[in-house]
Amino acid sequence: MEIALVILVIAAIFIVQSIKVVPQQHAWVVERLGRYHATLTPGLNFLVPFVDRLAYKHSLKEIPLDVPSQVCITKDNTQLTVDGILYFQVTDPMRASYGASNYVVAITQLAQTTLRSVIGRMELDRTFEERDVINSSVVQALDEAALNWGVKVLRYEIKDLTPPPAILHSMQAQITAEREKRALIAASEGRRQEQINIATGEREAAIAKSEGQKQAEINKAQGEAAAITAVADATSDAIRKIASAIQQPGGDQAVQLKVAEKAVEAYAQLAQKNNTMIVPGNMSEVGGLIGTAMALIKSGGTRL
Repeated sequence: MEIALVILVIAAIFIVQSIKVVPQQHAWVVERLGRYHATLTPGLNFLVPFVDRLAYKHSLKEIPLDVPSQVCITKDNTQLTVDGILYFQVTDPMRASYGASNYVVAITQLAQTTLRSVIGRMELDRTFEERDVINSSVVQALDEAALNWGVKVLRYEIKDLTPPPAILHSMQAQITAEREKRALIAASEGRRQEQINIATGEREAAIAKSEGQKQAEINKAQGEAAAITAVADATSDAIRKIASAIQQPGGDQAVQLKVAEKAVEAYAQLAQKNNTMIVPGNMSEVGGLIGTAMALIKSGGTRL
């Protein structure tokens, strides 16, 4: 029984040592007699007990790596504290096992040195504006070096860029001055536009007023011309009618009577408008006019 129990224990140890189940998205490196033998894929795998051994276990998932913050010097000699995060993935488990003693430390150190080099070629203002350029430069440099380590650097992101307090104060003052400048420019542009609008309105009003006056003068002139034409037409018609009436029988007598009446009316008006009585020098002329008029009336031959 004791021998059987020992054999059973040894068999159990052999089974445990020989059967390995690798989880999904993992890769295990196997060494045989101290040399690289194989990389176990996810699932059930068998090893030779006491000959093969699991040397390294790697996760094939994307791994975020926090890069410690560091002080970088910009091109214009300004200190800048930079903090970032790196994303990488193991693509070759064998190289990740034997390419570097610790690929995580190697990636971290290389990311820091590359970041210092990239920022050292930029001025302070550009570091805030060109984060994408910094990130891509770091990823490119790391990806080239990490090929020998079996690691693929996916991306690098800057979490924070912190300049010294004095620089922060100066930047805040600059931003405040810039905003005040934009406010003053906007106010002046508003006043300028207001003056332009007022001048444009006054010009359009003056043009409209002058156009109205012009049209009024045109209408007035046209009205006066029409009135003159109407008066002329009426006078012409009256003259034609008088001329036609004179040609009728008794026309001459009517004209003589009318002239006599107008003469008597004229003398009467002159006598009424002055205190001094105006008498014609030859009264026989007036009497002759009146006598002629009375004779025509009595004869009944006058037709007006």
